[in-house]
Amino acid sequence: MIRTHRHSRRRVLGGLLASTALGPNLLVAQTQTPSETPFSFDGLKREMKARAAVPHAPPAPLDTALSALSYDDYRNIYFRPDAALWAQTDTRFRLEAFHPGWLFQEPVGIYEIVQGMARPLTFRTGDFEYRNQVGEKLPDQTSLPGVAGVKINTPFNAPGKYDELITFLGVSYFRALGSGNSYGLSARGLALNTWQSGPEEFPRFSAFWVQRPATGDSTIEVYAALESASVTGAYHFVITPGADTVIEVEAALYFRTSVAHLGLTPLTSMFYFAEHSERRFDDFRPQVHDSDLLRMVHSSGDVLVRPLNNPPRVSNSFFADEGIMEFGLIQRDRSYEAYQDAGAQYHNRPSVMIDRLGDWGAGKIRLVEIPADLEIDDNIVLLWTPDVAPQAGENRTYRYRMHWGALPAEDSGALAYVQSTRTGVGGASGVPVENRNLRKFVIDFEGGVLGGLDPEAAVFPVVTASAGEISNAVLHKIDDADHRWRLFFDVDGQEADLIELMAHVADEDRKLSEVWLFQWMRSNIKK
Repeated sequence: MIRTHRHSRRRVLGGLLASTALGPNLLVAQTQTPSETPFSFDGLKREMKARAAVPHAPPAPLDTALSALSYDDYRNIYFRPDAALWAQTDTRFRLEAFHPGWLFQEPVGIYEIVQGMARPLTFRTGDFEYRNQVGEKLPDQTSLPGVAGVKINTPFNAPGKYDELITFLGVSYFRALGSGNSYGLSARGLALNTWQSGPEEFPRFSAFWVQRPATGDSTIEVYAALESASVTGAYHFVITPGADTVIEVEAALYFRTSVAHLGLTPLTSMFYFAEHSERRFDDFRPQVHDSDLLRMVHSSGDVLVRPLNNPPRVSNSFFADEGIMEFGLIQRDRSYEAYQDAGAQYHNRPSVMIDRLGDWGAGKIRLVEIPADLEIDDNIVLLWTPDVAPQAGENRTYRYRMHWGALPAEDSGALAYVQSTRTGVGGASGVPVENRNLRKFVIDFEGGVLGGLDPEAAVFPVVTASAGEISNAVLHKIDDADHRWRLFFDVDGQEADLIELMAHVADEDRKLSEVWLFQWMRSNIKK
């Protein structure tokens, strides 16, 4: 998978950039004289539906000068802030472009919408600063054949300082930030055949239309055309910046072919190791990850959290979505001390929660965890998949809302939240353990009604395992930690290949904590 920023930290799978250019009804080639044409989302939907009825045809590649850019060439090309769209206005937003080249061999069209009319934007070499020799090879003020993607900035961290809000770059990848965040996990418009038999297909946003914001507008609207061999799509993004940046998405999909494995709302992240990992890495930092929990909120009021893993083999987990109102990937630890990485700033990585809007039909939440030997590997994928796969000629529309930000756990309300998970050798400390299949789990629950209870309160742990044997389950309040309770228990893995664990704290009437889930693989069990 490709990450849309800091490419030096990410491995890239080959063949990501397959796409199809739009027909002449919507797109004007960048080499033509720019002209205005009427634009509406309904019109974009009609065009993409029509495109789905014809075969996929890739656009022409870049010329040699741009296609030959190396990583070092590309990372030393910067968009000039004074060339940003709307830089001379008093709106809250600025639009910048990413230079074509390196991995981005198929130009993306960019359009500005004003009063229902769209005009193509032409970017020139003079809009960029070339801190290398590349600029000498390109004639000054030459029009570029489209761009690689777009970035939208807004002053939501400090007055007058235009910081990055959202970027669209690389196939259908995009990233957003809440105030105070630094880039971490990515989202995609769509995922096809992710970690299934056969190659994964990567649909691509081939064009964007951005509504010019008026003075005082607190939101910005972006439309996108999606293309691949199997599907076309029309997307509408309504983006509202803040501590919790909210993006409302409508995706109208038109299927050229039947799709066996459709993935909606895909999130891609990195989990290397954490407190609960059986440590395989010699590293000075206590944790390295962009996200550490899968979080799901049920209509019953239950909140389920699953610590992520860097497994010894690819792991697919499926969760029935019946009653699940929200789901997403969370970065729960928010202190610098939890990571000790001043450069990567893992404690500032955003969490993302997704609300499905409307009736999506039956489906499942799917979590894919992939072995990673380096922190440059994006090894976590989360998506929603329908139980009934789409067929050739079928149309489907999905609406959802995304929340990007710190999303503090203490905002969860009455339930104590899982503050940390730790594991280690089972049995009593300082005593030799003969059973190497014995593992200890330590879970800290913090806040909520439970946090305010007296240490002698009548509360108890509920712990279950799909296999093996649980023993020595003990719950107590930690004296030197306000509002925190700790649960210990041992698990004897015995001969099970995989064990699913579940735990929470309750009293006689109700759950008092989030429900903790954990997957323990046999190859992690010591022989």
